[in-house]
Amino acid sequence: MKLLLISNSTNAGEAYLDYPKYEIQKFLGDKPVDALFIPYAAVTFSFDEYENKVNQRFAEIGHHVTGIHHFKNPREAVMQAQAIVVGGGNTWKLVRLMHQNQIMHAMRKRGTAGVPYIGWSAGANVACPTLRTTNDMPIVAPIGFATFNFVPFQINPHYLDSHPENFGGETREQRIEEFLIENPRTYVIGLREGTMLKYENEKLELIGNRNARIFHFGQAPQELSSKDNFDFLMKK
Repeated sequence: MKLLLISNSTNAGEAYLDYPKYEIQKFLGDKPVDALFIPYAAVTFSFDEYENKVNQRFAEIGHHVTGIHHFKNPREAVMQAQAIVVGGGNTWKLVRLMHQNQIMHAMRKRGTAGVPYIGWSAGANVACPTLRTTNDMPIVAPIGFATFNFVPFQINPHYLDSHPENFGGETREQRIEEFLIENPRTYVIGLREGTMLKYENEKLELIGNRNARIFHFGQAPQELSSKDNFDFLMKK
């Protein structure tokens, strides 16, 4: 497999997809790629708007995306794709539409066969076995919780450590601990903004200047940096 799983699309004060664009460029290579784009997580704007927004940034690095909504047969579009890009937004809507359009199995098949896969936020979450570590509100029923299972661990994108003053709700860490009680064999990576995971040549690495927080049932959370070895997380 060849995966680039990005926590967030945009850092505060920066242009859309600006911070990860050169990692995306290196990941896809020097030869221009027209990747299949899955815009299904969009809620407040159209798929065409989403496609255009991504293409504005991809044009700067010599690549292009074409939205899956332009194809009469979404499954065939997946099976013919030379690379796949899944954008962020609402994970529940993303998963629902992938099930409705019957591309979930095809996406899993293509990704495990080595077709380059890029996903940010919701698009990173669905590379995991399930969507259940998303931060998004369940605005639609997803039909099923199972996702691509490219990696055996779960990702919590946009991971935050902060606990605002006078906030009485659960922290992100507490939510993850609840997940682990029900799923004690699963690792969860709190993927902070400005970071991404790359899996290539059977090696998993963290890219970015911030640590990832690793959770597992019965263990104290670990803080790992880009200098650490993440390969243990790929062992099922």
